[in-house]
Amino acid sequence: MSTKPGASRLGPSSIPARAGIGLRADHYDAVLETLPPVGWLEVHSENYFGAGGKPLDYLERIRAHYALSLHGVGLSIGSTDPLNQRHLAKLKGLIQRFEPTLVSEHLSWSSVGGRYLNDLLPLPYTEDALDHFSKRVVQVQDALGRQILIENPSSYLQYAASAIPEWEFLTVLAERSGCGVLLDVNNIYVSARNHGFDASAYLRAIPRHLVREIHLAGFTVNRFAGSEILIDTHSRPVDPAVWVLYRQAVARFGAIPALVEWDTDLPELAVLVAEAEHADAILEECHVQAA
Repeated sequence: MSTKPGASRLGPSSIPARAGIGLRADHYDAVLETLPPVGWLEVHSENYFGAGGKPLDYLERIRAHYALSLHGVGLSIGSTDPLNQRHLAKLKGLIQRFEPTLVSEHLSWSSVGGRYLNDLLPLPYTEDALDHFSKRVVQVQDALGRQILIENPSSYLQYAASAIPEWEFLTVLAERSGCGVLLDVNNIYVSARNHGFDASAYLRAIPRHLVREIHLAGFTVNRFAGSEILIDTHSRPVDPAVWVLYRQAVARFGAIPALVEWDTDLPELAVLVAEAEHADAILEECHVQAA
């Protein structure tokens, strides 16, 4: 029988400066049976917009043991369509029910004319786009009554009209709107390889106080016509080069929550836990060096 909203005990109210993992349906039972020693869990908000059913029941029970972050993929903040008020209402209800420490969305758009695409599409980095996106983030935060984090995207093309470096666009967005930054280190590496910019310089350009969460994930490499492109597939372990960049991120931003994402070709839960433990080891090592 499904637990009534608000009837179960909520677990930790804040996310520790440790590594967590993304909670996926294939791992619900294993998480409840083993209670893996990870710092926290993150879920895709839209997977829990239903009025009831197994996903919410599992999340109620799991939330009793772990701090939680909600990560949205469908709000399409960058679109010129009106903000989806039904989506916002469902998200606000989910926040009230599960009391997540962090709520995040993407620097992207996914809809036009009310039709949605199953992708997180890049924005042109222009003054007009920056003004539009900043105002939309303010509207979202006002509707939810709280700060959200915005995640830097992975990208595979660049607009000819773009006139602002992505790191500058993200920084000014956060300063104008009051949002925080979810810094996806894998996305930085993927985009840097695809477009030829310096990933380390990107990290150095983001002010320390804006970053409240880090994402880590795996990518795949597609090769054609003598060239290659990195794709942010979330289907493999974190690449060694991304771990190197993560060390640089920890050295710059300090001990903040880091999340291991894995969305396709899911392995056993133990594999994700091992990735999180590796992230924790880097956090601890950097803490010792700084002491």
